[in-house]
Amino acid sequence: MEMGLARASSSEVVVYSEPPPPTESKSLFKPKVRTPADIVRNTRDLLRILQNGSVNKRDNDKMIELFKNLREMKTILYGNSEAEPVPEACSQLTQEFFNENTFRLLVECLPKLNLEARKDATQVVANLQRQQVQSKLIASDYLEKNMDLMDILISSYENPEMALHYGAMLRECIRHQIVAKYVLESPHMKKFFNYIQIPNFDIAADAAATFKELMTRHKSTVAEFLSNNYQWFFEEYNSKLLESSNYITRRQAVKLLGDMLLDRSNAAVMARYVSSRENLRILMNLMRESSKSIQIEAFHVFKLFAANQKKPPDIIGILVTNRNKLLRLLGDLKIDKEDEQFEADKAQVMKEIAALEPRE
Repeated sequence: MEMGLARASSSEVVVYSEPPPPTESKSLFKPKVRTPADIVRNTRDLLRILQNGSVNKRDNDKMIELFKNLREMKTILYGNSEAEPVPEACSQLTQEFFNENTFRLLVECLPKLNLEARKDATQVVANLQRQQVQSKLIASDYLEKNMDLMDILISSYENPEMALHYGAMLRECIRHQIVAKYVLESPHMKKFFNYIQIPNFDIAADAAATFKELMTRHKSTVAEFLSNNYQWFFEEYNSKLLESSNYITRRQAVKLLGDMLLDRSNAAVMARYVSSRENLRILMNLMRESSKSIQIEAFHVFKLFAANQKKPPDIIGILVTNRNKLLRLLGDLKIDKEDEQFEADKAQVMKEIAALEPRE
């Protein structure tokens, strides 16, 4: 049949074309499957455009593509209901992500993303801190050369809109000892005592979670920090946390204090802490609180004062002066479930206090 236009009616034109190509050649026109590295590279390009201010929320196509990429990266790293993550794909994604400054771009552009994209980005960053490439955590090497990013993450506690996203990223980065050491030794460390008391409950709780991670994850680094910064750290800890007007702050602080002092790596710090009459005064007050939770946690620290075999004379004096009140308080101290260890500790503390003799 001759090719061309055939008029079906006065108002309609039908175009005739050649038959479709054979099935084999169809594959030539299939869209190319993107590798994990391709997705990261494309994301990096879009973030650069976003960073330069060339794209705004009205430029839907590029923003939608960026959001889709972040969701796709999250799926590669975490898997989904249909498939588990593929190690090789995770490795490729991780390598490309830390090849160039994708991490920095994502952190700096996060405020320009919508809420869902921020959540996806936060989860991607969190997962990448744990991904190994050839048995090596390359995130740690990258962060060692880009520590100023931690300054951005920490300062975000002053920005209600970004605090929870950056806070979650920060906690995952603290998994790396080099990062924790940097944060502990930075001027930002003192700010945590204020962040924990921010009126916004969610932000204060997030800051408290990060602070706890800093003070418990890397034992040797924490022990060194506490030894070198003992005076100001515990002055702040006592006045702003243990004596806070906020019940939750006091409860969390006395629990964390016990965790720190009972850790073997902090033995020297603990010996110093339990030799202070001011510290003893604060713990005795906490044991008198109406909250059973605070009483119990305070007892776990107080027992260290009682068990100290090298009690200074002023500590002995305080314990002897308050002996009857302390024995009565300890006698009434009960926990909801039966705990043989707690009862044994309590009995030992009461025995120590009852046997004390004042020293000149």
